[in-house]
Amino acid sequence: MSDPVQRPPLARLLSPRTVAVAGASAELHSVGNNILMNLERFGFAGGVYPVSRRGGEIGGRACAASIDELPHGIDAAVLAVPAHAVRESLEACARRGIGGAVVFASGFAEQDEAGRKAQEEFAAAAAELGLAVIGPNCIGFINYAGKAALTFEPVDPPPVMAGPGICVIAQSGAMSGNIRYALQGRGVCVSHSISTGNEAVVAAEDCADLLIGDPAVRAFALFVEQIRDPQKFLNMAARARAAQKPIVLLHSGRCARAREAAKTHTGALAGDYEVMRCFTEREGVILAEGLDELFDVCALLARSAQPIKGGVAVVSNSGALRGLGLDLCEDIGLAIPDFSPQTAEALKALLPSFATVDNPLDVTAAAMTNPSLFGDSLRAVMDDPAIGFTLVSAMGGGPAQQMSKWKALAPALEACEKPAALCYLGDDYPLDAAFLKEARASGVPFFRSPERALRAVGRIAAWSKASAAPRAAAQEPVSVPRVEFRKSGAIAEWRGKEILARCGIAVPRGRLVTNAVEARIVAGEISYPVALKAQADTLAHKSDAGGVVLGIANEEDLDFAGLRIAASVSAAAPDITLDGMLVESMAPEGGLEMIVGARRDPQWGPVLLIGLGGIWAEALRDVRLLPADASPAEILRGLGLLKGAPLLRGMRGAKPRDAEALAQLAVKIGALMIANPEIIEIDVNPVHVYAQGEGALALDAVIVTA
Repeated sequence: MSDPVQRPPLARLLSPRTVAVAGASAELHSVGNNILMNLERFGFAGGVYPVSRRGGEIGGRACAASIDELPHGIDAAVLAVPAHAVRESLEACARRGIGGAVVFASGFAEQDEAGRKAQEEFAAAAAELGLAVIGPNCIGFINYAGKAALTFEPVDPPPVMAGPGICVIAQSGAMSGNIRYALQGRGVCVSHSISTGNEAVVAAEDCADLLIGDPAVRAFALFVEQIRDPQKFLNMAARARAAQKPIVLLHSGRCARAREAAKTHTGALAGDYEVMRCFTEREGVILAEGLDELFDVCALLARSAQPIKGGVAVVSNSGALRGLGLDLCEDIGLAIPDFSPQTAEALKALLPSFATVDNPLDVTAAAMTNPSLFGDSLRAVMDDPAIGFTLVSAMGGGPAQQMSKWKALAPALEACEKPAALCYLGDDYPLDAAFLKEARASGVPFFRSPERALRAVGRIAAWSKASAAPRAAAQEPVSVPRVEFRKSGAIAEWRGKEILARCGIAVPRGRLVTNAVEARIVAGEISYPVALKAQADTLAHKSDAGGVVLGIANEEDLDFAGLRIAASVSAAAPDITLDGMLVESMAPEGGLEMIVGARRDPQWGPVLLIGLGGIWAEALRDVRLLPADASPAEILRGLGLLKGAPLLRGMRGAKPRDAEALAQLAVKIGALMIANPEIIEIDVNPVHVYAQGEGALALDAVIVTA
């Protein structure tokens, strides 16, 4: 029997040396029997202990009548029991020193409030008892390396574990199977397939964190509908990054309806997708945009989980593919460098005189009669120091041609230390069985679509670039004030700007006034022209209520503007009592309107928003999200990814804008959020960004507290 002191409960559960099956049955195709048959087919070498109220024996193994009759110290229990018996069974597991359990039963948090309460109760009991529990509402897991298949899905072991593989972890049982089958169908080694279900106790990030150190794992494929513990997930991702074991994450819930659907599936209360993206990508997680992308990226990582060092080359026997490849790589931001002079000379010596030596490379139709051109050209291309990844995308042709091309390409593809992939065009055109068997056995990633291959390479290239960038050193804490707020809700612009000014953020000169005399005094101090704005905590949209007049040139116009604003606001919002009016200097002309905002996500914490401002903020939604503690360098990188980034760099003779000043402003907004947990939202829009060295000016500010 295992020594429970030597290994943590989750390690005992996921890599068991002994297994108990509660609800075991001799009835073919029953849940309890499927588990026993899986263990038999996998050749599980440890002890297997069936539990059945009927007693007797199953498959030559004596059955315990209850969990309490089991030997002490079994590693893992599979509970094929109804929902109402789960808590009692878990308590019995704890009494027998079992490390953890798999709970298949549904009818918990995914069903209704009563089910949620029952799940919370047994989860609390399991945590107190020190039990690792996978589920409920799951299909269990398969540890291929450990030959343990604790799932009710009938499964067969793969032929041979060929080195480290992809660890599949999914909250959805069907999706864990889908991803596993898709990868194995492409000859990809899968080390584990884990369905975590409702994650009452053990979540996806717990499983991944444990398995980072497992030598059988090369990379992770994760499907989730909600990340239960964001900080734990980020800590795990940081460890995986340090161990050079990439995480490919597919997270549903980008749209509101998808987030609602998640609630009825695994009891998830999904958070904001883009907020999740900014935090996880910062820790080197590769976000897949769909199942195809998840499969494709994992297929590439299964061969090499190392970052791509250099640009991408495409070798083909189609001139038309050159243009299509260049278009696609331009769209996805994938670098296609020119060949070095040495590579170009080597290729000219190999190829017919009419061939164009360029990247992408067309080896021409001469390869039909001389397939060795493919292999020789490929070697020359892969030797180029500027090339970090090579895709061979060829017309496969008939069975004999498919095999002859493969025979020419295989030695170069298999020997090269740089990552590469092979694509045979033709979509569903049949492939020669002998070729396909050899290609899959080689481990070379194989595609039928060059677009899918290049999009997957694009994801890995972006991850490689981020991995190569030095991690931002912990910056010195930015000095911002701790603010006391009188009540919850939005605060008036004049109060918000006072707070920004205390943070060292530039705002227009001016102050709040309560009568025409004060307005004239302030305007005289700051000089005309001035702006006049109505002020009240409950007046969020001043312009819509006629509460703003700009470009006031003199005292007479100032008096008239005050009367007009008072009348307009009174008519539009009669219940509002104004604090007064804000008299401000007009901003210098020529500023580029940007937005800097922040909000406090209930799961992930404070997050920054940067983008084009003014009316463009809503019209174009050209924004980027960043963690609130982002460094100036991270913010500048985010600004560079905006579609409107050319406006900051200077277009059509315009001077470059002071992006550094904008980044410093954003840093202070993030620090203000972190220092003041009461603030739930900040909206500084617009921020006028002037020419390089001339700074940035916050023209409006909305701060919301709770």
